[in-house]
Amino acid sequence: MRRAFAAIAVAALAALSGCAAAAPDRATVVVTTDLLGDITANLVGDQIEVVTLMPRGSDPHSFELSAREAATLRTADLLVSNGLGLEEGVQHHVDAAVADGAVSFVAGDHIDPLDYADADVVDPHFWTDPTQTARVVEALVPELAQVDGVEASVIDEAAVAYLDELAALDAEMADTLGAIPAEHRALVTNHHVFGYLARRYDVRILGAAIPGGTTLAAPSAADLQDLVDAIDEAGVTTIFADSSQPDRLMQVLADEAGRDVDVVSLFTESLAPEGSPGGTYLDMMRRNLQSISDGLTR
Repeated sequence: MRRAFAAIAVAALAALSGCAAAAPDRATVVVTTDLLGDITANLVGDQIEVVTLMPRGSDPHSFELSAREAATLRTADLLVSNGLGLEEGVQHHVDAAVADGAVSFVAGDHIDPLDYADADVVDPHFWTDPTQTARVVEALVPELAQVDGVEASVIDEAAVAYLDELAALDAEMADTLGAIPAEHRALVTNHHVFGYLARRYDVRILGAAIPGGTTLAAPSAADLQDLVDAIDEAGVTTIFADSSQPDRLMQVLADEAGRDVDVVSLFTESLAPEGSPGGTYLDMMRRNLQSISDGLTR
């Protein structure tokens, strides 16, 4: 019924503008973030049109939608979002579409949630633990299978293969991070992204330059001094910055620490351009794993 209404609406708009428009050949799933877009595309193959709103290389906390992009939320056969406060500039559009009757899947509703260490707020960055991503995949599959024109058996087969990939990634991360001596298994980042990874693989989070989980906040002088003290006390030789954020603040921290500290860029909240290293969720995770391992053992 929703697809029929959407097709009628599109045709009506086209008629008003003097243009002809054909009804969509395939159902459409609209996804807010590029990470979830990649995961969804792996599950549906060419059965469903996957529209990802967030451009690659963007900050999910601050990206916003045009009026046209916001309108696509209301005509989607399924709307997939991260939730848990991640899409700060988009959430009001998602809420409005759901209020208008859009069928919605929120990934954050299906994880084992973790609060930030410095705030009583749920951390939305579940994907740094592939076992949490697997929970999302398992919950998303039946929602995708209900979309018009989809063969559930095809979705199921793709899901089994992708879950196997996630299990292999989990084992690889456990082996690689577990091989790092416990005293060196500690992360300093530009903002809190790796809480789920830390919980899963027994990694210490020494701190983050920006308090809380949003890149829209700003650190105080006391925040920075506390982090410098932690860097000095732990003897950290590498700190990590998200690829979507300038590393200037992290470089200042490295300089303030008064020691030889490298600043390493990671793809943590957004994928690299399609076809390049880090261009898929699985490849991003493996490349980050290598960078973290190299940085903590140098």
